[in-house]
Amino acid sequence: MATIALLGAEPAPEPVVVWTVGDGANGTTAAKRLGAAISRDRPDRFLYLGDVYNSGTRAEFTRNYEPVYGALAGLTAPTPGNHEWGNRATGYFPYWRRKLGRALDPWYAFDLGGWRILSLNSEAPHGSRSEQLQWLDRELTGSGGDCRIAFWHRPRFSAGREHGDARDVAPLWDAVEGRVALVLNGHDHNSQRLRRRGGTVELVAGAGGPNLYSANGRDRRVVWSDDDSVAALRIELTPDRARFEFRTAAGRVLHRGATTCSPSASP
Repeated sequence: MATIALLGAEPAPEPVVVWTVGDGANGTTAAKRLGAAISRDRPDRFLYLGDVYNSGTRAEFTRNYEPVYGALAGLTAPTPGNHEWGNRATGYFPYWRRKLGRALDPWYAFDLGGWRILSLNSEAPHGSRSEQLQWLDRELTGSGGDCRIAFWHRPRFSAGREHGDARDVAPLWDAVEGRVALVLNGHDHNSQRLRRRGGTVELVAGAGGPNLYSANGRDRRVVWSDDDSVAALRIELTPDRARFEFRTAAGRVLHRGATTCSPSASP
């Protein structure tokens, strides 16, 4: 039977594919396998959630980051981790200036797949009167809806036994809670999906390398966690929905979920 197209009907938009992970830039074989798997999927964007080991020097970006995620550099939107921030003037910022052909700001935003993506910085000043929070307030003011994703390195809430909650980043979380649909973090070397809080879902994707940290699976704030698998987070974005999966390098799906958002009413 022939299919009759409905006049005036617009095809559904193709989803935009985003991969994100942190704490994997250590040059290990396991990390390289994960990076290669992400590259094979041909993502539209890659968000790196921070940490280049051991201290983010220029040599370590060359030796530890480049073999793992260098092939994705042109698609990458990074945020710094605590390991590389101390050497940012000679490591992080020069590396990204060379790769992107422009200077990278310590925090920034861009549009993707009908969403606003906010790269925030848990290592730079982020108190209520900081330049970063003033910028963030301007970003969040005047546009309705919550089709936004914010990402930074150290999670405000985490069931990880090694690090757990980063209380000092409360100003970042308080600013975005209920105003972004997703928050993405690394730092704890495991994978977590936390329960929705104030309308916002937090996902921890810090299992980019083999040095994994245990997570408290009995923490009532957690929907799901895994501390056995090197894995990254794959997200498909459409203008009002984000579907996500935690995947291993072999393609095994550890957990999947979805969240919706309300598009901005602004033109």
